[in-house]
Amino acid sequence: MYSSNGTSHQPQPKAESEESQQGHKRKTSRSPSRRNSLRKVVIEAQRSRDESLKKPAPLDNHITTKTITAFCAAEKYDMAHADRILNLLGQDKDPYGIDLFPQVVHAQIPVKPANSLNGDSTQTKGDLFVFPSGTVVAWAIPKSMVLKLVKETLYPAARNSYPGELEEEDLEFLEDPNRETSGIKGDTITIGTKLRRSQYDAETTDSQVDGKHSTNNPTTESDISLNRLRDAVLVKVAFSSGLARSTKLAVLESLLQENNASNKSVVDMLSRGGRLPRSRSLILEKTGQLLNIRAQLNLYSELTDSLPDLFWDSRSELELEKYYDHVGRALDINIRVKEFNEKMNYAQEIANVLREALNERHSVRLEWIIIILIAVEIGFNILHEFRYRHAKGAKKTIEGA
Repeated sequence: MYSSNGTSHQPQPKAESEESQQGHKRKTSRSPSRRNSLRKVVIEAQRSRDESLKKPAPLDNHITTKTITAFCAAEKYDMAHADRILNLLGQDKDPYGIDLFPQVVHAQIPVKPANSLNGDSTQTKGDLFVFPSGTVVAWAIPKSMVLKLVKETLYPAARNSYPGELEEEDLEFLEDPNRETSGIKGDTITIGTKLRRSQYDAETTDSQVDGKHSTNNPTTESDISLNRLRDAVLVKVAFSSGLARSTKLAVLESLLQENNASNKSVVDMLSRGGRLPRSRSLILEKTGQLLNIRAQLNLYSELTDSLPDLFWDSRSELELEKYYDHVGRALDINIRVKEFNEKMNYAQEIANVLREALNERHSVRLEWIIIILIAVEIGFNILHEFRYRHAKGAKKTIEGA
């Protein structure tokens, strides 16, 4: 299931496909005023139908779904500090030697089963991904544990923590050992853990060339299993990057919404022709806030990048770019970024109007000061002339006497 703070979902007709249904729910919650044209609706319906024909048969009932939870806690994370914190806590950091640092810090966290009170002591592990954008994405880790990690464990590594309630987004995922590829349908991500046949043949050939291959060679089987686990982690990183991107954008959307709400009274006052009560320092503060929000969107994060640098060196057969793009389309990232920039332009226009009004007020004040100074100077000159004439008249009177 997908959720976001302050987001409500509207029911959709059952005639639509599940993917388009979930996508429309997010679009409605993100921007209620947006209306799709009939042509767009037809195109999206056709695309959903084509994709549904390519999807494999439904999964077995014994495969259960788990939760992916993303929290955005700060403007950014000090990745080196976060890495040291997880090391000091003895967490299983980068267990498969993928070396994602410093783009991502990956650790596996021990998780107690929900029925541990009934005597089940089996312990599983969930994946934790820490991103430089101040976002943490957890796979198969209870929300309470993730909150504790974000608010307490990783707090020293956070820079410019966001006040108030943390922005949160959730998805579901499952791991299917019968699929070679992964994908997202609706709000559920499917991780295919079956090794691709082409990859298996390539690894077997390499083992034969190195003289390592033999029937049921345990070393070869172990290497293949390790590569399968590494590929699964990279796929999770691709999906997590897209989800972290959406969560970070949701925080910036909230900040911009608060800024626009605080400016509403100013817009109403301008429409009535009233005077602006804002001081110069407050207007400069609002302008700085807008510049900071836009910088977080366009300069200091990968929100606007088509593909993070992390995936450039990955193997093409993993299709990480495709998974990253799928999450972006499912969560309307590109549409939301475009709308966000449009709202930023509107907020910037208000700031410009306030600055111009403030500059005009300042110019009028300077003009009045100049007028007053000129008037004072004229007054002094008149007084001086009056005294001079008076003294001259008195001197003539004395001389005439």
